[in-house]
Amino acid sequence: MLRSACILMMGCLFSCLGCQSYEEQQKKLPDTPDRGMVYISADETFKPIVDELVQVYQSNHRGTIINVAYKTEADCLRDLLNDSIRLVLVTRGPSKGEIDMIADSLKVGARSLVVARDGIAVVVHPAAADTMFTMFELKQILTGKYKKKLIPVFDGVKATSTVRFIVDSVLKGESLTQEAMAASSSEGVIDYVSTHPGVVGFVGVGWVGNPEDSAQLSFLKKVKVAHIESTDLEGSYVKAYQANIYAKRYPMVRDLVYILKEKHHGLATGFAHFVSGELGQIIFRRGYLAPAQKNLGIRPVRVNE
Repeated sequence: MLRSACILMMGCLFSCLGCQSYEEQQKKLPDTPDRGMVYISADETFKPIVDELVQVYQSNHRGTIINVAYKTEADCLRDLLNDSIRLVLVTRGPSKGEIDMIADSLKVGARSLVVARDGIAVVVHPAAADTMFTMFELKQILTGKYKKKLIPVFDGVKATSTVRFIVDSVLKGESLTQEAMAASSSEGVIDYVSTHPGVVGFVGVGWVGNPEDSAQLSFLKKVKVAHIESTDLEGSYVKAYQANIYAKRYPMVRDLVYILKEKHHGLATGFAHFVSGELGQIIFRRGYLAPAQKNLGIRPVRVNE
């Protein structure tokens, strides 16, 4: 009888010790959505909008620090196996093989979500005669077969999401011209195009699509954004504007995807929820990308060009 009572009392004691409040449990975590520091990797193409998202999140959560390393998409995807990087922002979700590898190597599941869409903008020298292209003509430029000698310039000739999109979705099996040139970054593409009339640059619209951003306004004084033949009306040409991306009139549209691999409900999870939530989606809309998770609406406007 006495032994049974002792066992019962010990069981109650251990049970009480295990019953900690939510606040006490949160204090033991290395970070939470409201405090701590996290490292993430992001495709360099999306730097302007990711900088804005991080700034707003940290302003609303004063105890947080989000360290972003901007890299090529291939390097970001390699970071999926880096246990110190818990979130990456790229243009595609993880493959089954990558999910399995993460689970085997890091013992954590990977989750992904499309949070926005942007376009590949085509930029030319301010004095360029050619400012309107069909997709066939762009393909000719990319393969070196265009009627004029126009050299394509990218933010790298391999490993970047822009190059991957061009190879997979535009060239579709044909080879990129050997004369294609590589700048060190998206900003480098803009700078190079601004001083070389015989080239055509390819950059994410996040670098040239926001007329309310002072940095992008300075870029738009250096280069022209070309019109590309619309997908819905032959002979109609459109720019990589938000409404055209949203309505899929612009032909070169891609996703922005987060891939999250965090074992606890930490800062990376909080930031992922933020970018897919209402405030994050509003930031995408204000940054002239197309939100993918909230139907915030795009109002038709007339743009004087």
